[in-house]
Amino acid sequence: STANAPEDDASNRYSRTERTTYSRYSRDANSSGSSLPSNTLEKRIEELERELAKERQEIARLMKMVQDKEELIGKLKEEIDLLNR
Repeated sequence: STANAPEDDASNRYSRTERTTYSRYSRDANSSGSSLPSNTLEKRIEELERELAKERQEIARLMKMVQDKEELIGKLKEEIDLLNR
């Protein structure tokens, strides 16, 4: 159960970052919305959404790698214990 704690923590941290980023872009859009055409803002939003999707995939890939490494470490520790006996 302790192996899941870092993942939960990473998810929570990511969510906070995402909310902060979203708030910042919302503020920027509201403050400069009158000077930029809406299609420019829509394109920027689409670009940011694609970037976000890529980052989420990368985070998922890295979390899977960490989980695999933790499993390998556990197996190697068991093997070391057996060899020490």
